Amino acid sequence: MRRTLLILGGIILMLVVAFIVWPRPADIGRFGFFADRTYSFEAVRVLNDVAAAGGDTGEAAQAITQIRAGDAQAWYAAWSAAGDRARDLAARTTDALSKGNALLRAHTYYRTAEFFLSPHDSIRPQIWKKNVEAFYAGLDALGVPNERLSIPYGKYHLNAVYYPGAAGAEARPLLVVVGGYDSTMEELYLSIGAAALRHGYSVLTYEGPGQGSVIREQGVVFESAWEKPNSAVLDTFLAGHVRPVKIVLLGESLGGYLAPRAAAFDPRIAGVVAFDVFYDGYAVATRNVPPFVFWLRRHGYDGILKFLSRLQADPGATWAQENGMWVFGVNDPFALLDAFQAYRLAPVAKLIKADVLIFAGADDHFVPADQMDQFRRSLTSAHSVSAISFDRPSGGSQHCQIGAPSLWQGSLFDWLSSTYPAASPERQT
Repeated sequence: MRRTLLILGGIILMLVVAFIVWPRPADIGRFGFFADRTYSFEAVRVLNDVAAAGGDTGEAAQAITQIRAGDAQAWYAAWSAAGDRARDLAARTTDALSKGNALLRAHTYYRTAEFFLSPHDSIRPQIWKKNVEAFYAGLDALGVPNERLSIPYGKYHLNAVYYPGAAGAEARPLLVVVGGYDSTMEELYLSIGAAALRHGYSVLTYEGPGQGSVIREQGVVFESAWEKPNSAVLDTFLAGHVRPVKIVLLGESLGGYLAPRAAAFDPRIAGVVAFDVFYDGYAVATRNVPPFVFWLRRHGYDGILKFLSRLQADPGATWAQENGMWVFGVNDPFALLDAFQAYRLAPVAKLIKADVLIFAGADDHFVPADQMDQFRRSLTSAHSVSAISFDRPSGGSQHCQIGAPSLWQGSLFDWLSSTYPAASPERQT
């Protein structure tokens, strides 16, 4: 018995010594908040707005600790609670600047809360209303000049917000900004509008078919011929405002297709920015679809395909599928893939005569990196073409350089100032 105790004591002593002196794994940070890339991307997307007072790191970190990837309800609960706290803070704040910033943060958190919910979730209209109300109340508190425009579009209407720049902005191009697959018009102010105003530009943001309140309140779905809604926006704006010296159209995410498509048919657009590149929507949509799925479809195994689609376990793929069917107005995942066939720039790229700036991220998990070179080579009639790919060490390798707004904005404003030097008063006619 004593021998046994001595042996056990020796083993315990060795374990204690090993625990104390054994080298521990290096405590190395990781880039993402979640292993799931979509949840991680959307969390970083919140931090992306911190630079424009649309979020606070501590508030965001607290919300993130309440979330498990793949749990859309937990995501909603955490971010909506963060939005409520920021809104309540604004209500009891007397300083106008602090009040406005708190409201912009509430807007970001409410927008984020909605993201992973089913398009048909009954809570979405309520959280959408809170998101929009907080945004415009924030602008009012901050004293940000803005003009909200309603754009006639057949029996519907589109929406735009004009942010006039300070004195001297009339000598610079008007920056027109449109989002993509899931962005909102209000979000565009935080992602680029506020920075553009600081750099001396006037900004016009808008939402077209399939976007923002247009899909939520009117049910108008995306259309690939984006020159139609874009022209409607410019027609209405120019009818009531002095014509700018130049118009530069920037499209975010899927807007990397929408903006170049519009520029191909509208000579009023002097410059176009694909932020990021979105040259071939079908290649993006089918990027991670296994080849056997297409074989099953060609051979008529639709029942098996529908069954497999219901088994989808990847949160990002589930979100992309549900959101796509909603904004494209289809009720089948494979009809969604078919819809993306029309979102290709190859047939129209040769018609683009504007100056073109293309951004890409080396680690973009949506758009294949080779689309930047494909797009660049297809721009045979463009006045000029510039392309920038951000690598991992730069911090801008993700889709739309998420998390690195100062990085890509620096490249954008360098390109704008060198391509369109501010016009002298004598040149403005």
